[in-house]
Amino acid sequence: MLRYLTATLVALLLACRPPSIAERLAAGTWVDLTYPFDSTTIYWPTAQPFRLQIVSAQRTAAGYYYAANNFAAAEHGGTHLDAPVHFAEGRHSTDQIPLAQLMGPAVVIDVARQAGANADYRVTSGDVTTWEAAHGPIPAGAIVLIRTGWGRRWPDRARYLGTIKTGPAAVPELHFPALHPDAARVLVERRVDAVGIDTPSIDYGQSSTFDVHQILLGANIPGFENVAHLERLPATGSFVIALPMLIRGGSGGPLRMVALLP
Repeated sequence: MLRYLTATLVALLLACRPPSIAERLAAGTWVDLTYPFDSTTIYWPTAQPFRLQIVSAQRTAAGYYYAANNFAAAEHGGTHLDAPVHFAEGRHSTDQIPLAQLMGPAVVIDVARQAGANADYRVTSGDVTTWEAAHGPIPAGAIVLIRTGWGRRWPDRARYLGTIKTGPAAVPELHFPALHPDAARVLVERRVDAVGIDTPSIDYGQSSTFDVHQILLGANIPGFENVAHLERLPATGSFVIALPMLIRGGSGGPLRMVALLP
């Protein structure tokens, strides 16, 4: 009888304990926040696009199949990282960003309604404080993700960028939402680890001074741009991992970004 009671108590204790990190990682639901890199991947109009050169895709004389490719692209395109040095001299390059700053609890601020009515919408400090009124203060070390709904437009360049032109002539025609400098300053005050968005830039399309880049990156807060599938994340509770290609001295680079749902 005692043995039965002991076994039952152990089973109850195991059932009540919180799951370990390993158990959460193995059994959790994951969301891929990354767009594939291919010929349709959207880059800044003045940047070199992604190119894949097939070196081999055939069966060899020895009888086995062998595939290999070369690829080339600008640092800033598709789902990618803006390292702080991108707009702030002396700040972290891609390889200098602490790993802990590239993963953490996610906060999703949804402004899809406002952006849907205004392609040049900029997230305000009021949007941030409204979110906090509903969900509590943004914790230090959070990864803040801005959902504008622009992901529904990917990879339609005309709808996503506002133009199908490339080169310098395209830049004046860019229209997409992002953050207002006042909101960026609030996020710096909150001591967040990173800021991501589902548009081509953390500065809106018509920006010519890139104030949001200067504010956030100047505070060594990296940016994640062209983040995919933010509609699948809740306002709080998910955990994001955003690991870039480790380019020494880089100003950014391709990201493989995922989220673990609560």
